[in-house]
Amino acid sequence: MKQGIHPDYHQVVFMDSATGYKFIAGSTKHSSETITMDDGNEYPLVRVEVSSDSHPFYTGKQKFAKADGRVDRFNKKYGLNK
Repeated sequence: MKQGIHPDYHQVVFMDSATGYKFIAGSTKHSSETITMDDGNEYPLVRVEVSSDSHPFYTGKQKFAKADGRVDRFNKKYGLNK
């Protein structure tokens, strides 16, 4: 691996702004804010708007406007719904 061409990869805390959910992950992001986690270490804090804790797909609150497939349309067209 060449020296001096790779970004600084380090542990960062990502915090969901909507729910306050925090998790530690490796990243090349930099931040002037820091936070002390439960393990006693201080990490850079990166705020995100959406994470798996607040995204509708992962929370089960996602709504589908139209989810009819081919079979459902066929059954509706020919009155085969039970």
